[in-house]
Amino acid sequence: MLQTKRSYGGMVTAPHHLAAQAGLAVLSEGGNAIEAMIASAATIAVVYPHMNGLGGDSFWLVGRAGSMPVGIQACGRSAMAADRDWYRARGCSSIPGRGPLAVLTVAGTVDGWQKAYELSRDRHDGRLPLARLLEPAIRHAEDGVAVTSTLHENIRKKRHELESVPGYAEVYLPQGSPLAVGSRLRQPRVAETLRRLAKAGLSDFYRGELARSMAADLERVGSPLRLADLERHQASLVTPLSVEVSGHKVYNMPPPTQGLASLLILALYARRMAEEADGVDHLHRLVECTKAAFRIRNGHVTDPDYMKRAAAEFLSEQSLAALHETVSDRRAAPWPDPSKQGDTVWLAATDRNGLSVSFIQSVYWEFGSGVILPETGVTWQNRGTSFGLGETDTNRLDPGRLPFHTIQPAMAELGDGRLISYGTMGGEGQPQTQAAIFSRYAMHGQELQTAITAPRWLLGRTWGEENNNLKIESRFDPAIIERLRVLGHDIQVSGPFEEFMGHAGAIVWHPDGLMEGASDPRSDGVVATR
Repeated sequence: MLQTKRSYGGMVTAPHHLAAQAGLAVLSEGGNAIEAMIASAATIAVVYPHMNGLGGDSFWLVGRAGSMPVGIQACGRSAMAADRDWYRARGCSSIPGRGPLAVLTVAGTVDGWQKAYELSRDRHDGRLPLARLLEPAIRHAEDGVAVTSTLHENIRKKRHELESVPGYAEVYLPQGSPLAVGSRLRQPRVAETLRRLAKAGLSDFYRGELARSMAADLERVGSPLRLADLERHQASLVTPLSVEVSGHKVYNMPPPTQGLASLLILALYARRMAEEADGVDHLHRLVECTKAAFRIRNGHVTDPDYMKRAAAEFLSEQSLAALHETVSDRRAAPWPDPSKQGDTVWLAATDRNGLSVSFIQSVYWEFGSGVILPETGVTWQNRGTSFGLGETDTNRLDPGRLPFHTIQPAMAELGDGRLISYGTMGGEGQPQTQAAIFSRYAMHGQELQTAITAPRWLLGRTWGEENNNLKIESRFDPAIIERLRVLGHDIQVSGPFEEFMGHAGAIVWHPDGLMEGASDPRSDGVVATR
């Protein structure tokens, strides 16, 4: 059984052990938490390629106890050529989920690393060279890594969707079969791309030799993205959304992410807290708060330039009170509403000075679009499939527009001065798992690792399923599951530790310098400590 890890010297948690170790090595050399996270982010892009990569997007929260964290928005906009008529002319009634037509947004994560690197140097005494931070990722791409069971299973399950997509089979279906568990995955083209970034700088991905190479490959495979789209991209510093929850200050990312939904769930639940965690009242009330929050999300959250109401308005006392009236303690509300799927990695790092990072990186669906560019080996995301082609769609496709994002890292300063960085992968499940972790740990007093290991639930669709019911891990007491059914929940009992419930983690910094960390037994991760 996993135990909460404790340390005073520094801590990194990630859903793959090599990524956590890469970050810890940076802390051991005197690097700060941001530098550690750049190393971990680059490494996990190599060792967990079904969940994230250089061709995806990312978001950061960087902060210390006592001050508001800084957000980094590193998500790409849609191609200027990608309008609704462009897709209709190609016979599309919706944006395809796989292949070149799914490649319609710029990959923002590399510029996010750049923005974080600048933040580290400008405000946090960062001094390690970029080449040092990318070194573990280069080594693992060149030498190869052991294929995990989750990578193998995703290759196997998604074969029929991806084997004909340009570049995919060459990497993941050698000799016509999925890579076996424990076999060596080498990615020499990715290694060379990372070497180029270490030498020329991360901006080369957008405005240099790499950018020109990728733009040419993107055009050849049939994507609407062009060099001008890459050159136009810029990650940005943003102010997080925040809300008071039971005396704690909780932070999350603003639109185009679903961070608003995560905050709404907790703010609503705080108004009707159960007496204890993991009983019927805890689950039922959080699920019903989730439905209310998701209806706001689905109806309003998009590129903030297109929103009619600012996201912060929904967190006002008046708005919360009105939304609270729609949540019932006695009966499950009808469901479903449209769901948002996705695969992702979440990581955190805290250094001995208390600087903390909550970070998330994704290519959206497993393997993203599936398109692997021939020159650079970059797998491109399919985040643009969250756009709609209808004139009245909340997330209607327009040229140069930010897509809706399921991914969002979380951070909170607790009433006693502790700072918790927490999060998970899992698309529709991210706000729900964040609510489970935070309510268990901060509101009901559970031990940190227990809060993450404990059985979870997910309202909405998961990989390969069409139903939107409430999925619950089988480790919950059958009596609790039956009482939830009586309340009107449509329940599907799943296995005891389901990957679709997310790869969660958390690091808590205490005012005396103690750090506590937890990782998810559903992942290949660890908490690495000094």
